[in-house]
Amino acid sequence: MSKEDDRKLGMDRPITRRDFLNGVAIGVGGAAASSLLPGVDFGAETPGISRQNLPGYYPPALTGMRGSHKGSFESAHELRDGDFWKTAGKVDDTTEVYDLVIAGGGISGLAAAHFWRKENPEARILILDNHDDFGGHAKRNEFRPDGKFLLANGGTWAIESPFPYSKVAHGLMDELGIDPPELAKKCYDQGVYKGLKFGVFFDKETFGADKLVTGVPGGYRGGGTKEEWREFLERTPLAAEVRRDILELESEPPDYFPGIASEEKKDKLSRISYKNFLAQHAKVHPGVIPFYQTRTHDLFGVGIDAVSALDCWALRLPGFKGMKLEPGPYRRMGYTPMGAVTPKPPYDFHFPDGNATIARMLVRKLIPASTPGSTAEDIVTARVDYSQLDKSDSPVRIRLNSIVVAAHHDGDPAAAREVRISYIQDKQVYTVRGKKAVLACWTTMIPYLCKELPAAQKEALLYGVKVPLVYTAVAIRDWEAFEKLGVQFVFCPGMYHYQMNLDLPVDIGEYKASKTPDQPILVRMERTPCLPGLTERDQHRAGRGDLLGSPFETFERKIRDQFARVLSGGGFDPARDIEAITVNRWPHGYAYEYNPLFDPDWPEGERPCDIARKRFGRIAIANSDAGAAAYTDSAIDQAYRAVQDLMST
Repeated sequence: MSKEDDRKLGMDRPITRRDFLNGVAIGVGGAAASSLLPGVDFGAETPGISRQNLPGYYPPALTGMRGSHKGSFESAHELRDGDFWKTAGKVDDTTEVYDLVIAGGGISGLAAAHFWRKENPEARILILDNHDDFGGHAKRNEFRPDGKFLLANGGTWAIESPFPYSKVAHGLMDELGIDPPELAKKCYDQGVYKGLKFGVFFDKETFGADKLVTGVPGGYRGGGTKEEWREFLERTPLAAEVRRDILELESEPPDYFPGIASEEKKDKLSRISYKNFLAQHAKVHPGVIPFYQTRTHDLFGVGIDAVSALDCWALRLPGFKGMKLEPGPYRRMGYTPMGAVTPKPPYDFHFPDGNATIARMLVRKLIPASTPGSTAEDIVTARVDYSQLDKSDSPVRIRLNSIVVAAHHDGDPAAAREVRISYIQDKQVYTVRGKKAVLACWTTMIPYLCKELPAAQKEALLYGVKVPLVYTAVAIRDWEAFEKLGVQFVFCPGMYHYQMNLDLPVDIGEYKASKTPDQPILVRMERTPCLPGLTERDQHRAGRGDLLGSPFETFERKIRDQFARVLSGGGFDPARDIEAITVNRWPHGYAYEYNPLFDPDWPEGERPCDIARKRFGRIAIANSDAGAAAYTDSAIDQAYRAVQDLMST
């Protein structure tokens, strides 16, 4: 793009720096805020003072590049590459000793601390985390466009799972006072976007012309009548033969596997990708594939070339109506979809900041002085006092900006009485000791932290490749363009972010969502970089490199361009109407879930995650990676298992 193009998009507006300073001031309040000097950088080192104890330290209010932000991963990469200890310098022994040291302050690490405290009420616990905030992928983003307080999830979107919550996970939610069905009934305002529909933006690079077409029949997961699809498709820039094949898929597809039983059909579908199903069995025109390519990105982080046709049947993608498949569990994740006899009971809810609320409630329970309030409703607008998280007199301490670089037994693992944990904070390496340890961090880092592990366990720990993803939140001054266009959610199958939508209207406690088009609002965007044609794990590796190599400027330009093209018909001006941008970049995002297209069908107990999570001496392993399931209930269940493993030592 030219400089003039950038100017029209608003790339010359210094919103990132402006919003950073405003966010810090908002988080401080009163006299402390007035004492801040312009240009102060709370990401900088301050000799003798931990960053989280500086006045005004409040990471949820930061905008720009978040998620895996600068400073949260570089030392880990050096450790992986074998370079870290060459320049690490002298290690400072803090002489601190804890009953339990936890590496990782995400939901799994926080839950492990909670379960340990239940068994050992007097225990002293230290939680170390590499990020500048706790919560791991359950990240909180705060905005105040035109003075209106708005929240977004920077990671984990909601309380949801393909499985019923276990007794343990359900019990923890009950202890925290979170009742998802009741909250959903009380807090969702279903009327705010009444009349606004789902749309598809066809971009010229993929489909030959830029055109927004609203009124997708059936909405997010499809459906609708043949006539509704015919009318919708006639308004698209798709070629006649492409429209014909989509119409058949969506309305009256035949049985592509005639003459065989449902279970045999499902077995065949589990062994081919949805792309191959469409191309080789439905024999659709090649132009159909781009229309559906990114429909699986939100769940699996890859497109339909790397997701089985059976998974796509369970997700209600088209092409299966004529096959008479019987309801039942679906291979990858144990769903009981499509009207099964024993459906999963409803248990889902989206807090305005996603599952960051769960992390915040765990922190409040572990360190009561950190956060005021007592309910799942008042926590939403409560402000965490980060200076309370690492107090020497607190039985539970959370130390942020601390990348764990080593975890090993103090002697023979079979006889050792302590585990030594080393971490780097502000370029200085420190060591603490724990009578026991839980590694609730990314499992692929554990072989580099704990070199004494058995070779087979190291290999298993390295198997899963986390799903790279981006959750972007854009604060805009109003949503009149969406109203004029009659749309609330837009699929963008060929663009940088594959979807964009108005934030879900949730009123909870003192938090109130935007209700009228003249009010500021957040637009959520999602991106899962991948490289079609490779195995799923290789696509994740390619996507990780893409994210780490893309500066914030690239994201901002792509975001502004997408807003301009998608919403131009509604009068949206990105230079005028965009107030703030937060890009939550997760090169190592959600846990890898085994894929029948590429992974062996291991016997029970012999999956890589089963081998990887075995207790080793006084070290146990948690995190959703240990369950190969990218859901909050898995993170909680694995935390509980890790604690129980250590109880037996």
